[in-house]
Amino acid sequence: MFAPSSVTPQDGDVNLDHVFVCGNPALDFVATLRARRSTRFEMFVTPERLNAWYLESGLVDAVTPAEEADVREATAVREALYRLVTDRRLGARYDREALAVVNEAARETPVTPQLTDTGRCTEAIPAQALATVVRQAVELLGGPDVVLLKECDNPECTRVYVDRSRGMRRQWCGMESCGNKYKAAAYRARKKTASASGAG
Repeated sequence: MFAPSSVTPQDGDVNLDHVFVCGNPALDFVATLRARRSTRFEMFVTPERLNAWYLESGLVDAVTPAEEADVREATAVREALYRLVTDRRLGARYDREALAVVNEAARETPVTPQLTDTGRCTEAIPAQALATVVRQAVELLGGPDVVLLKECDNPECTRVYVDRSRGMRRQWCGMESCGNKYKAAAYRARKKTASASGAG
C-alpha cells in the first residue's frame, strides 16, 4: 500500500546525488522520494542507488549488493515512515497500517558494529541497513526532537527536517538545495512584476 507512484528520473533529468540535510538519517531516507506534491522524483531507481544511500549516510561501512526485492521493501518502509512523520508533525494519530509496517521493520536485526585492527567497522546486508534506518526513525519519533520537525518552506520541496536553530527560525531544508534557489526565483518574479508594472 505504501509503494509510491512516482516519476523515475534519468541521469539527465535530475541530480541523482543523495542529499543529507535533514538532521537525521531517517528523515534523509524519507526524502529520497523528492517533490512529493508535484513531480515525485524517485531516487532509489536501482538496487545500486539504494546501496549508495546506505553507504553515503554513514550508517554502514560496507553493504552486500541489494536486489530489486530490497528496493521494493525499502520504498514501502520509506512511505510508511513518511506517513508517520507527517502524522506526528501535524499532531495527528498515527496511521495504524503504517505503524505496523515500521514496527515490523524495526524488529529486524540491525547493523552490528565490529572491532577490527583498523578500528570500528559496520558491514551489513540491505535488510540490516534498513532496520538500522527504521530504528533511527523510532528514536526520533519517540524522542524529544519530535517537536522540532518542520517541512521545508519551498513549496516544491517536501523534505522534513529537524530544526535546531534558535527560536526554530530555519525555513529551508538546506540553503544550497532550496533556500538560495527559492530566493532567486522569488527575486526574478518580483523583478518581472516590477517590469510589467513599469511598462504599463
